[in-house]
Amino acid sequence: KSFPAGVKFVYLVDINQFLDASISKVLHTLVECFLLVFLVIFLFLQDFRSTIIHGVSVPVAIVGTFFFLNLFGFSINMLTLFALVLAIGIVVDDAIVVVEAVHVKLESGYKSSHKAAIDEMSEISGAIVSITLIMVAVFIPVTFVTGSAGVFYKQFGITLAIAIMIAAINALTLCPALAAMFLSPPDHGKD
Repeated sequence: KSFPAGVKFVYLVDINQFLDASISKVLHTLVECFLLVFLVIFLFLQDFRSTIIHGVSVPVAIVGTFFFLNLFGFSINMLTLFALVLAIGIVVDDAIVVVEAVHVKLESGYKSSHKAAIDEMSEISGAIVSITLIMVAVFIPVTFVTGSAGVFYKQFGITLAIAIMIAAINALTLCPALAAMFLSPPDHGKD
């Protein structure tokens, strides 16, 4: 409106269209990844209750990651969303270990899922903490890259490190509690 008469402007390249399409694809991939993880868990554990535990623990880790991204002043961009897609596969690992360990305890004769969850956590807590520290140690050095590329790598590395740490906290607290509530000893029947 403030241009003189006869002067017009034309967008030669609108990068927003590319970014919107890219973010839409990443969100689509995030949903697909989420659904595939739960399908695989259901197929291998063949227990809907176990799938519910993962259905709660993974979104808690992802939403918690969004909270910390906001706290650090990061935006939701291609790299943070890509890190979240990658994080879904990593985040579910700790929960799988916990639920599978409770299943093993229940299969071996435990009658109480509460007791099975307590006993298995005393056995695998050290492993969960150590693997979390190792994985965080892999992604934290990426945050020290300098220059303009370093800004992006920093967001990527911190997003993954936060998601991994929240997943470990979930595996040490939320997953055993849910396993104690939802899982039950198998009914092998009387032969």
